[in-house]
Parts: sequence; C-alpha cells; structure tokens
Amino acid sequence: MFGWGTRAPAKRTGYHDRVSGQEQRVLGVDPGLAHLGIGAVLERGRDGELLLARLVRTRPGDDAGLRLEQVHAAMLDAIDACRPDAVAIEGQYFHRQREASFKVGQAVGVVLLAAHARGLPVHTYGPLEVKQTLVGSGRADKAQVAYMVRALLGRSAATGDVPHHVSDALALALTHLARRRLDAHAPPARAGRGTRPRS
Repeated sequence: MFGWGTRAPAKRTGYHDRVSGQEQRVLGVDPGLAHLGIGAVLERGRDGELLLARLVRTRPGDDAGLRLEQVHAAMLDAIDACRPDAVAIEGQYFHRQREASFKVGQAVGVVLLAAHARGLPVHTYGPLEVKQTLVGSGRADKAQVAYMVRALLGRSAATGDVPHHVSDALALALTHLARRRLDAHAPPARAGRGTRPRS
C-alpha cells in the first residue's frame, strides 16, 4: 500500500463526546479499491478546517483480500487519527466497466465495516447533491467543485496539489456539514407526515 497524505494538528477528543449543535468532525470518503480518497473536516461556522487528507493506493497485482485489508486498515487509522462524529461517502457509482463497479462495491463494504467497528454513523451523498450543495448547480464540473473545496477550507487547505480523489472526499465531508446545518434550521415536520432519516 502506498499513497499521498497530509494532516493538520488537531485536538484529541473522544469519538462521541461532542454534543449535537457543537462543531462536528466529518470524515469524507471517495471509495475505490485502487484509489481511496479520505478527507476529514472540522466544522468552523459556515466553512471548515482541514484535519486530514490522504490518498490510499493499493497495487492491482496484489491479492484482492490483501488490498481490502489495506483499505480497512487505512480507514481505521484515519478514524483513530481525526476522531470524527460521522462518515460521509459517495452513494452513487457509475462505471462503464462492470469489474470497476464490483471493485468499488468491495471498497464501500470495507469502509462501512470500519465505520461500524468504531460506532460511527454513515451518510451517503450522490454526485449531483454534492455539486448542488457546494457549487449551486448540478452541472458543475470537478474543477468547480475542487475550487469550492479550497475556498471553504481556506488557508487550512494550502497543501499544494490535492489529488482529485482526496478533493472528492473533502467535498463529501463539506456537503454533510452543509446539509446538517440546513436540517438544523428546517421547520419541524407536520404531524402525521414523518421524515425519513438519511441513510
């Protein structure tokens, strides 16, 4: 296993010792077996502070079980390093090749397993929702999303060229924080018309 990464110093706290309404830490994950993007963000008002950014690569020639074990270990290490309150992961995968979709699905399963092992809730967001939340348009391209990620993270993201898988992971984390703020200010549902929790 090899890859790219950076980490900002962060105050250590317990996994679940921050109450609702306080600043949240979110670990975003762009799933993949060959390339796994990981990005952790600390909520700072309407913006965010970069806590951790990593690109995990596994070697295509290695045994599939070994590669999945490496992804699982990388996820646990990232969770233990930044101690998030939640995990945000991409929820829609479109690949022309069936084999690529299968491998992404394997990586997703390992990510979910790691989150479950640490007792963390997992929230899923599709590419369209990320684009609409961060850029304001579902037609935004990756460059526009990456620009908004840098803008929202400000000086804490001044780490040079960030791999696009890592930028996508940070975008997922920022999307979760934005949706969380919207949900917190949403009017209560009318009696008899419940709302479904995000899965």
